[in-house]
Order: sequence, then structure tokens, then C-alpha cells
Amino acid sequence: MTDELLVADARTERYDASSIVVFSGLEAVRRTPSMYIGSTDTDGLHHLVFELLDNAVDEAEAGHCRELSVVIRQDGSCLVADDGRGIPVDPHPETGRPAAEVVLTTLHAGGKFTGNTYSRSAGLHGVGLSCVNALSESLRLDVWRDGSHHWQEFCRGEPKADLTSGQADDAAGERRGTTITFRPDPLIFRTGEFSAATISTRLEEVAFLHPGFTTRLTDERTGRHDEFRFTGGVRAFLEHHNRDTVTVHEEPVVVTAGTDDAAFDLAFQWTERYTEEIRAFVNGVRTEQGGAHVEGLRTALAAVINRYAAERGMLDARIGERITTVDILEGLTAIVSLRMDTPRFDGQTKRRLQSPEVGRFVQDAVEREFSALMAADEGLAGRVVARALDATRARIAARMAGRTARFQKRELSIDYAVYQRQFGTRSRNWHESCSWLTDEELLARHAALCAVPRDARMLDVCCGSGVVGASFKDKVGESIGLDLTPEMVELASTRLDRVDQGTVYDLPYPEASFDLVVTREVLHLLPQPERPLSEIFRVLRPGGQFIVGQIVPYADEDAYWMYRIFKKKQPLLHQMFSEPEFRQLLLGAGFTDLVAEEYRLWESIDLWIDTHETTPAARREIQRLYHQAPKEVRDVHPFEVQADGSIRDQWRWCVYSLRKPGGAR
Repeated sequence: MTDELLVADARTERYDASSIVVFSGLEAVRRTPSMYIGSTDTDGLHHLVFELLDNAVDEAEAGHCRELSVVIRQDGSCLVADDGRGIPVDPHPETGRPAAEVVLTTLHAGGKFTGNTYSRSAGLHGVGLSCVNALSESLRLDVWRDGSHHWQEFCRGEPKADLTSGQADDAAGERRGTTITFRPDPLIFRTGEFSAATISTRLEEVAFLHPGFTTRLTDERTGRHDEFRFTGGVRAFLEHHNRDTVTVHEEPVVVTAGTDDAAFDLAFQWTERYTEEIRAFVNGVRTEQGGAHVEGLRTALAAVINRYAAERGMLDARIGERITTVDILEGLTAIVSLRMDTPRFDGQTKRRLQSPEVGRFVQDAVEREFSALMAADEGLAGRVVARALDATRARIAARMAGRTARFQKRELSIDYAVYQRQFGTRSRNWHESCSWLTDEELLARHAALCAVPRDARMLDVCCGSGVVGASFKDKVGESIGLDLTPEMVELASTRLDRVDQGTVYDLPYPEASFDLVVTREVLHLLPQPERPLSEIFRVLRPGGQFIVGQIVPYADEDAYWMYRIFKKKQPLLHQMFSEPEFRQLLLGAGFTDLVAEEYRLWESIDLWIDTHETTPAARREIQRLYHQAPKEVRDVHPFEVQADGSIRDQWRWCVYSLRKPGGAR
């Protein structure tokens, strides 16, 4: 048995050899299940099923399995059956126990380490079957081999009795395969149940990726029955995926390449949608967070399209136009199925491929094949480049929209009730919704720029809970806040001298009323931000100071990527200012004497997106944008995806001080 050592609580007074706790067998899996299956929510629940499916897929890859069946039972259990060779049941040479029992009760035991039995398998760590067993309230194993039927039952990872053997129930004795029936342990999985739709989607993927392989799902709870069998591979998979979608070019592009160590099949096609959808697989297992093979594909497509457009003069050289990878990926759909020896994943859940040599292999093959196809088919090349250029120019146009000097004459229509509803709800846990709101160093950076008399009158515009204005209280004589939302007005009233309810588009104060106006992370949420700036300018006294903080991208490469993330998190977002754009916006409003300071702050993205205005679908899309960020974004924008899947982003804050011309300071 494999032992895992955990160190006891270091806070105890005594720390010696007796403090070391030894977990034998599968106890470590039960103590820390998320280390092995990612989580104990519905994702972790389905990961148990997928571990069993992966074993059948490995048998299919090795040419020994033709059918795979899943049955969701009325009692909450799940049955997974294949017609492969069946798990060996003869005594293991080291333990003397049946091999099937060994792989179900021992971590890192299996037949996929040497490469002799399975040359290209998904199960690399020898923990899949044992984890399912450890996290099941009950599990039954049935194996048919060599004309015999063998079975054994387990409870929470421990055998209830020895393996039993008998004659197979088919007359010819030809039946073979493995069936595992398990019921997840309610002590581990306290919520959720098996989803037929989730399992069916995975079985459909398996059938597409293994032409001629049959997969079936039966849901005894509803009577649902699905059966899949396909022959067209990745091309048919992509055509099925895009069957109801408007595509840019009629036929998918298909690339196949292979070496002694790796091979892949790829199909890709651009659509008129705005999102990128790449489904990537390694040895039949879906890598939800991409990895080296996906990066290789992206890099190749960006290189081919930019080179083609530049060589044929399709870019506007006068403005230095170029197509970013983000623009190229807009509307891209792709299926990439990689098969390789000894892939390296980020962990047992196999969500991301960490084998960099594969990235270069995929990149070189795709560049070579796609370049040749673009040169041979001008119609395809023209449509693909035009699609990318449309995305580039639409992004630039959206960024520049509304940047005219005559903003006062344009009509403005704002549904203030939308802002009130959202921020009214957010007020209930406002300070717990992200780190930056109450970060002391960030607040101090704003306050440090203050240079007004001690008796100055300050206005905190769109003040929220009043934390920004409160950081200036010992530097001014009177602090006044203004917010649209009644709940925020109430919160801010505990921090500021007075708080009024109103809109920044029509500040309820006379001209030249304040010596200092402050605001933070507001202007990007407002249509026609020049208008509120003109109101701020109006109520400042000549020589008065305006201090404003704003999150901005690091470079052009991450600007649109950040916009997509922030827009999915906050539907009220209107623009993602670059630093030069925001600077120009402030100066264009008439302010002078600009001074700027930069501050970088790590933010928990999981905390930030856990708010009511961000839908579950948008949260998943935000996580995907981080996990699958293009290399050009990763090169300029620091963020981290932790081993447990959590995400941290280092946001670039710029804090500005400006003056209204005139007056004594």
C-alpha cells in the first residue's frame, strides 16, 4: 500500500516524531479529495465518471475496445461498462493479491506506466480507479476474462470480501470487459447529482474522436437513451458543432501530422460569432484549459494570417495597422485531437497540457499546411483575412467611439434604474466583493497626491461606500459624497460628513463649489464619459484639484482581452481605456498639470466574479479567457492560475492628479 504523510498542526506546543500523522492506503484521497478530482461539487462528481470513461478510451486507443456504455441508476449510482480485455485478476507478483483489487485499492498502481500495454494513454498517474473507489460509498467490480466472471465489492475504498470467480454467463464464454458500478459517497459529495447532458456530451466527444467506436447512455431516472457512432473524425465533429452557425468559409480546414512520438488531427473554421471555441484533446481526454497544443495552433494561425496580409498589402501602413492574435481568434472554432507518448499535464484532472515540445510540433505543422492552403485558395484566404481585419477595425472603432470634442450636443439616454438596481444589490457585500475596494495602499496612493488647503471642501463623485473620500478626511475641512444608489448613500454616510443622492451627469452643486473632487474606477462604466468630466470641471474652483484612479491595460496586446473579461463581469462596462486614451480624455476636458502614479495590485478573480451581475456562464467564460489567454497577452499581462484552478490577476492602476486652470493654489 502507498502511504502519504501529512504534517500535524504546527501550532501545537510539541513537535516531534509523534506529531507526524501517517495516512495509509486511500485515506489521503478521502481527506483531500480535491487534490485528486479537482473539487467535490458537480464537476468533481462527474470527474469520477470521466476517469472510468478514460480507461475505456485507452482500451479503444490500443485497439481492444469497441463499445462503451453508461447507465445512471434510479438509486443514484452509475454503471460504466466496456468490452475491452478486462482488468487482470491473476495475483500481483509483489502483493499476492488479485491485480484488479490492487488497482482499486492502491494509489499509483496501474498498467500504463511502462508503455508496453498502452503506448498512448490518458491515465498516467495510476490514481483514477483507486480515487473512484475511495470516494464511493459502495463500488462493485465485474470483470469477464477467459470465459470466467470475476466480481468484488468495496465500501469507501476497502474490500468487503475477496474477489469471487465463476463461469461466465454467456453460452460461448466469449464475453469480456469491465463493468464498474459505484455510488458516490454522500459524506464527500454533499450536493449535486449526475447530469445526463454532461455525460452524454462527453460520450459524443469520445465517439467523434474514435471513428467506429460506439458509446451509449441510459438514464433510468427519465428513460433517456443516447447512442453515438461516427466515422468522420475531427472534421465531422466540427461540422456537427457548427451545424447551426453562420460560417465565414464553407469547408473546414483540416490538418493532420505525425512523428514517432506524437500525431494530431485538426479541423478549424471561422464563424460570424464573437467568441473563440477550441475543443482540445490529448489521447482522447479533453484538456479544458488548453495548453501547449492549443498555444501552438494559435501562434501558427496568427503568423500565417499576418504574413499573408502584410505580403499582399492588406494592412493600412499609414497607421501601422496590425492584426492581433485576439482579433484572429474571434469567431474561430476548432477541434484538435493530439495523441502522444507520455504527455505531461498540470495534474490528475488533466485540464492543461504542459509539454512544450508539442506546441512547436503543432505550430510548425499548422503553419506549413495552412500557408500552402492560403496560397492555393485565394477565396479562402481573402475571407479569413477579411474576417480578422473586421475584428481589428471594429475593436479600434469601438475604442474610439464617442471621442469628439462636441459631446455636449449629442443626445444621451441612460437608464439610471439599471445602475441603482445593480449597485443596490452589490451594497449588501460591497467590501467583500473584491480586494481593491479597501486596499489601504491603493487608497493611500490617491490620498498622497492631495495638495489642497486644510480647510478645503471635497466632493467624492460616485462615492459608493465612501472609502475613497474617507481616505482624504484628515487632509480636508469638509467631505461630501454623491451617489445614485440609496443603499450606497446610506453606507457612505458613515464615513463622510454628508452624502447626497444624484447623478454625475448633472451634479446638484453650483459652479466652483469644491477645492477637490475625487473618484475611482467609474468613468469606464459611463456612456459619453466626457459629460461627467465636464460636470466635475464645472463644480471645481479655478485652481482646484481632481484626483482619479483607473484600471488600464498594460499594452495594446491585452486591451481587448481585458475588455472581454471586464464586460463579461460587468455588463454596464462601456469602454476599456488604454493609459494614453484615459490621459487624453482627462486633458481633453480642460484639465492641466497632469501627474500620474502607477500601482500594481494582485486581485483574486474568483472573488471578483462571484457577484450577482456576473452569470454562471459569464464566470466560466472569464475563467476560460484566463486559462486560454494568447501568448501575446501572457507576455505583457501578469496573472497566475494556481494549482487548485484559482486565478490571480495583477491589475495596473493609474492614479492621476490634475488641475482646473486659474486661481491661486
